[in-house]
Amino acid sequence: MENLKRQFGPWTAIAMIVGQVIGVGIFLTPAGMARSVGSPAVLFAIWLVIGFITLCGALCFGELAARFPNAGGIYVYLREAFGRVPAFLYGWMVLLVLDPGLTAVFGVAVAAYAGFLIPLNPSTQTALAIGLILLFGIINILGVRLGAQILKILTLLKVTTLLFIIIYGFGGGLGSFENFKPFFAVPNDIFGALAGGTVGAFFAFAGWWEVTRIAGEIKEPERNVPRALISGVAILTLIYLLTSAAFMYLVPVAAVISDETFAAQAGEAMFGAIGGPIFADVVVLSVSGTLFAYLMACPRVYYAMANDGLFFSTFGKLHPRFGTPHRATLIQMTVGSLLILTGSFNEIISYFFFVVVLFVAVTILGLFRIRKQEFDGYKTPMFPATPIIFIALVSVVLFFIAMSSPLQSGIGVAVVLFGIPFYYFIGGIRNR
Repeated sequence: MENLKRQFGPWTAIAMIVGQVIGVGIFLTPAGMARSVGSPAVLFAIWLVIGFITLCGALCFGELAARFPNAGGIYVYLREAFGRVPAFLYGWMVLLVLDPGLTAVFGVAVAAYAGFLIPLNPSTQTALAIGLILLFGIINILGVRLGAQILKILTLLKVTTLLFIIIYGFGGGLGSFENFKPFFAVPNDIFGALAGGTVGAFFAFAGWWEVTRIAGEIKEPERNVPRALISGVAILTLIYLLTSAAFMYLVPVAAVISDETFAAQAGEAMFGAIGGPIFADVVVLSVSGTLFAYLMACPRVYYAMANDGLFFSTFGKLHPRFGTPHRATLIQMTVGSLLILTGSFNEIISYFFFVVVLFVAVTILGLFRIRKQEFDGYKTPMFPATPIIFIALVSVVLFFIAMSSPLQSGIGVAVVLFGIPFYYFIGGIRNR
C-alpha cells in the first residue's frame, strides 16, 4: 500500500469545505427559501438552526476523522463501524454515479454561465465543460501543493466577491430596508414553508463532510480536521445569512421572478444593466472553485477502495513523481466527461439525493458503535445529544425527500443495493 503524504494545513481543509459547498446554490437557494417562508425572521431562523444542526454533524465527523485519519472519509467510517459491505455500497455509488455526475453538473454550470458572457453554441459549451474538467483534474494530478494553492486562491476570491456584494449592497444604499417588512410575518402554510426552507437550507450546506476524504493528507488530522469542520460550518452559516439579507435588501421577495433570475435581479439593482453579466462572472468563479475542490477530494475514495481490495489495485497506486492518486483522478475525469457527452447527468443525480443523505446519517449513527473502542483524542462534545440532534434533522429531511420524489428515491436505493452481488463477485475474483 502506498501512503499519501500529509502536506495539507488547516487552511487548505477550511478552503476545501467552503470552496466545495458554496457553488451556484448560493444564488438560487435564498430566493426559493425567501418565497417559501415569506418572512425574513423565519428565513434567518432557518439558516441559524440548520447551521447549528450542521455543526452538530461536523462535531461528530471531527471525532470520526480523529479516530481514523485516513483518506476516504465516509467510506472509511462505514467500514470501521459496520464492515466492508456498507462501505463498498457507498464507494460503489460515488464511484460510478454521484462523483462523476456532480463533476458533470459543475462543469456544465460553469460553461452555461460563461455563455452569458461570451456567445457560445451548444457544442462549444460542451467542449468548455469537458476542457475545464480535464484542466482541473490534471492540475490536481501534478501535485497536492499546487492543487492546494489554487484551491485556496479560488476560495479566497469566491468569499471576497461575496463579501464585496454584501458590503457594497448595504453600504451603497442600493436597496431598501422596507423589503424586510413585515419582519415577523407568519407564513400561511407554516408546515409547507418550514419543509421547503429546511430542505433548501440543508442542501445549501451539503458537502461539508467531503473534507474528510483528504484526511490522509492533512497534517495533525486529529486536531486540524475537527477545527476545520467547525470553522468551515461557521463561515458557511455566516455567509448564507449575510448573502440572503443582502439579496432581500436589494430585491423585494414579491418581485422575485424565479430562483434562476434572482441573482440577475440583484445584480441589476447593484450595477444597472451590466449587473447580469457581472453576476454571471461571480457564478463562474464560484462554481469553478467547487469543481476544483471536488476533483481534489473525490479520487481519495477510489484510492482507499483499491487499497482495501474492493477495486482494481492499480487505482491504489500513487504517481511516482507527484505522489497523487492520478489513476483514481483519471476515472472521475473520464466518466464525468462521458456523462457530459451523453447529457444524462441531471436525471442521474436526481435519483441519489435521498441515498447520499441516508449514508451521512448512517455514518454518524456508526459513531455509537465506534465509541465502544478506547480513544484518547478528540471526542464529540455533548455526546450523545450532538449526534441525536443531527440524526433527528436528517430523518426529517429524508422524509421530505421521499415524499416529494418517491420514485427517484426508490430507484436510487435499488441501484445502491444492486452493488451487493458485485461486492461478492469482486470478492470471489480476489480469492481466486
